Amino acid sequence: MFASDMNPVRDAGRVTTAGTVLFPVQFTWPHGGRSVFISGSFNRWGELVPMSQVEGAPNHFQAVCAVSHGCHEFKFLVDGEWRHDERQPHKNGEYGIVNTFDAQPAQAPQVQPRLDVQNNMDVDPGLVHRISAVTLNQAMPRISEEDVQACRYRISVFLASHTAYELLPESGKVVALDVDLPVKQAFHILSEQGIALAPLWDFSKGKFVGVLSALDFILILRELGNHGSNLTEEELETHTISAWKAGKAYMNRQVDGHGRPIPKPLFHAGPCDNLKDVAFKILQSGVAIVPVIHSSSEDGSFPQLLHLASLSEILKCLCRYFKHCSGSLPILQLPIYAIPLGTWVPRIGESSSRPFAMLRPTAPLSSALNMLVQAQVSSIPIVDDNDSLLDIYSRSDITALAKGRAYTHNLNEMTVYQALQLGQDSNTPYETRSQRCQMCLRTDTLLKVMEQLANPGVRRLVIVEAGSNRVEGIVSLTDVFSARCSKETAMLHSGDH
Repeated sequence: MFASDMNPVRDAGRVTTAGTVLFPVQFTWPHGGRSVFISGSFNRWGELVPMSQVEGAPNHFQAVCAVSHGCHEFKFLVDGEWRHDERQPHKNGEYGIVNTFDAQPAQAPQVQPRLDVQNNMDVDPGLVHRISAVTLNQAMPRISEEDVQACRYRISVFLASHTAYELLPESGKVVALDVDLPVKQAFHILSEQGIALAPLWDFSKGKFVGVLSALDFILILRELGNHGSNLTEEELETHTISAWKAGKAYMNRQVDGHGRPIPKPLFHAGPCDNLKDVAFKILQSGVAIVPVIHSSSEDGSFPQLLHLASLSEILKCLCRYFKHCSGSLPILQLPIYAIPLGTWVPRIGESSSRPFAMLRPTAPLSSALNMLVQAQVSSIPIVDDNDSLLDIYSRSDITALAKGRAYTHNLNEMTVYQALQLGQDSNTPYETRSQRCQMCLRTDTLLKVMEQLANPGVRRLVIVEAGSNRVEGIVSLTDVFSARCSKETAMLHSGDH
């Protein structure tokens, strides 16, 4: 990873082919950590130099680098997080807050603060954002293929040895809807209960037959909107859930040879199913949950709905188990940009197989709904003219339209900002505004991102640039479980599926 011919002590004092004299400089980091590196203008921010732990001083790390004379900037990468030392000279530079020093030819300076300084650091999580992605990935320490396989195996074994029964809360409620319920009534129930989806029960068949989600409401509003400039309650009243599901099958051409809709199978889990299978079923279903159903008979009759299992619950189990032994799983200490995890805004000159969707708050709500469907995403960052994050519009926010029957308005005349205000005014208990619009940095480790996503109500994190909050990407629960974009990421969704 590092230049094999670089020896700062050997190179110190020599003249390069460009006529530059190099001097040895000792850098010291006295604030602890497990893995510490340094990079700076002296090596053009092109590589990370590993720092060694000082014998007898476990919190102190040092490295000697060959530098040219003049003013230089540098930062430390501590456990995957870029930091500066406030006890050393520092300033706001092109790459955030950086430490500085002036190497003069007449002396061999040592950038080394007093060893008795207390741990009084200001953490600067901003990464060198404007360095190319190629340079950053080359500079980032990676883990070996053997470690990758070991991590995959440990996580796979954990998921396979724990069951959905462990996800059941001591107490709680689960809402299910009758398939013959009018769409309008179902719309209001989900809004009043503060939930974004619910299993569907068919009394005539005596079983659960599907799930009604926020995406269904988006598709309904778009479909009904095609037949007139305004939606009416009467139009919604005439559509039952079962009629909508049948109509949806016709629209998607999911019919048999006799023109009858083919029922879509319900993905569900039993209480004894292992967490690996539960996670895989959630990924297969394309919705945020799978019902956990127990049947007292072999033929599946008299089913009991026990719980709605989610990826965040499974992730919480993983974090709780591996948090205190994360050192045995090196993948958890990698920053997400080095993996990379999630969907990222393409850089200039880069192509992207998956477009990144963002909107201004003045955009019509109809544009947001169309984008959610066409781009097949669950949320859209709402940004200002500088692409700095203001809010986020998610599929689940559609239920806020039930307040004051806002769905009867022309969706082309309602802005995204107005729609978000409806959700803010409703103050839904299941997902507060801060939960819905949580952020992370590209330098955050996989473990830190997992812990944030494991919190109730948090379904995705917007990746932003430190300081400016400029949107750089988005990472969701699904990304964490289904990532396969490089050998470092194929961790959680592994095995025989």
